Amino acid sequence: MTKADALAASATSAAKPAAASAAAVAAPQVLPQVDAAVDLSAYAERPEQRVPMSRLRARIAQRLVQSQSENAILTTFNEVNMKPVMDLRNQHKDRFEKEHGVKLGFMSFFVKAAVHALRKYPILNASVDGNDIVYHGYFDIGIAVGSPRGLVVPIVRNADTLSFAEIEQKIAEFGAKARDGKLQIEDLTGGTFSISNGGTFGSMLSTPIINPPQSAILGVHATKDRPVVENGQVVIRPINYLAMSYDHRIIDGREAVLGLVAMKEALEDPARLLLNL
Repeated sequence: MTKADALAASATSAAKPAAASAAAVAAPQVLPQVDAAVDLSAYAERPEQRVPMSRLRARIAQRLVQSQSENAILTTFNEVNMKPVMDLRNQHKDRFEKEHGVKLGFMSFFVKAAVHALRKYPILNASVDGNDIVYHGYFDIGIAVGSPRGLVVPIVRNADTLSFAEIEQKIAEFGAKARDGKLQIEDLTGGTFSISNGGTFGSMLSTPIINPPQSAILGVHATKDRPVVENGQVVIRPINYLAMSYDHRIIDGREAVLGLVAMKEALEDPARLLLNL
């Protein structure tokens, strides 16, 4: 027996416990089986209520499952400093309401920013039809609103041609129709891009689901004061987190990210929206 033999034997014996230990760690755990005949009769008197889905709710469920199963959904995020928009709104909101008979909200700014980005990156405004990509030469923006029967997405047609006041009037009209159950099929049909405002309910961040046959949707959220760094200094700014879900089958990450950045830049410099820059 040589020295080499001894060293080899020593290494082999030392490796065996380690191998056994690794095998023990890798062994799958066996979960206890649940007896199907477990008696739960003691809990049978607890209250439950079974109600059928409304036709609208059933349709919403069907469309959401369809979207998840047919689209390659990915979500990209960014944050936007809302101070410029808030300052502009605070400066003009009273006169705006007096002149136009409707309040100046934030949604018209989001619609304008979305159209601004869709012009620059038309694939975000496109849809899939079989093996074809359909590029839409118009901007019909769906605005998600709550109703007693569930979430609905009425369409602001030709949003690129509308003023801030006209957009706000359309949104107010759709909100009233939704509350009164008076939305028509034509109000909900079509659309090339959608905006969902979870911030109305206090949401900080979400990943919105694409509304078929559209290929992208913007989610906006609650604006909150948050610390940010500007010019090396920590300052407090009203920040809104933006989330855009898109169909990765036809939209590359580059277009999605640049599109969301274009929306951010437009909101942080709203003069661009007024001057079409």
